[in-house]
Amino acid sequence: MPCGFLPRGDDIVGYGEGGVMKIGVVGCAGRMGRNLVKQVAAAAGAELAAVCDRPGYSGVGQDAGVLAGLEPLGIPVSAGPEAVFAACDVVIDFTTPEATARHAALAVEHRTALVIGTTGLPAAFEAELAVASSHIALVVAPNMSLGVNLLLGLVEKVARTLDESFDIEVLEMHHRHKVDAPSGTALALGRAAAKGRGIDLGERSVRSRDGITGARTSGDIGFATLRGGNVVGDHTVIFAADDERIELTHKAGDRTIFARGAVRAALWCEGKAPGLYSMADVLGLK
Repeated sequence: MPCGFLPRGDDIVGYGEGGVMKIGVVGCAGRMGRNLVKQVAAAAGAELAAVCDRPGYSGVGQDAGVLAGLEPLGIPVSAGPEAVFAACDVVIDFTTPEATARHAALAVEHRTALVIGTTGLPAAFEAELAVASSHIALVVAPNMSLGVNLLLGLVEKVARTLDESFDIEVLEMHHRHKVDAPSGTALALGRAAAKGRGIDLGERSVRSRDGITGARTSGDIGFATLRGGNVVGDHTVIFAADDERIELTHKAGDRTIFARGAVRAALWCEGKAPGLYSMADVLGLK
């Protein structure tokens, strides 16, 4: 998934010059995209500057506010992302891994900060993001809610405190339309647990069990995935030992919590040097 980053000589980037952050939304016609439009339009210090969706989308040219269920905002939906990156200080991306790769390249080309909430990003893309972050402020998070990011810290701390007599299992449930599994948040929780234990998640994760699997290997981190209905996102990390169990759970009731977090991240990019940031940076949790 090459991004084709094109470094330029001047890496001094000014975001939000003039006191207002010009924010763009790619993939504005989706459920998250419409939520993002609403949140940007309502946020102090933010200006919705441009939006787009895929070429061929029937709503191209429609007012972004009307599409999101608001009064007209005077911002038409464009058919491609180039104009969005050219017009904005920061762009928010909750699309697909393939589209996000193209958007990262455009962000570098236009020196536009980028907030990525896309899930299912392949591990190979991490190197591409590292290159991009040397030129722009880049916030990447599989989940942008405050509660989930607090949960990540708790999971790491509990995993560090408890020894391998406590087995770790990550359980997640999402709506029937979600296409990737385990969810990006579930994997982030697994990485937090692995970090606490001082192990490599790639070497110790168990993604599925079927048939005669044998006894559970001590120290592994298991994942279980459920899909159904319109569940926005439930995540539980279970620490199970003989005769006792600790369960840490977060349940999302509405996608608005992710949109609010993404807009907060976009506003946070004002004045930030190029770098690869997380929601822990945005929320001051580090």
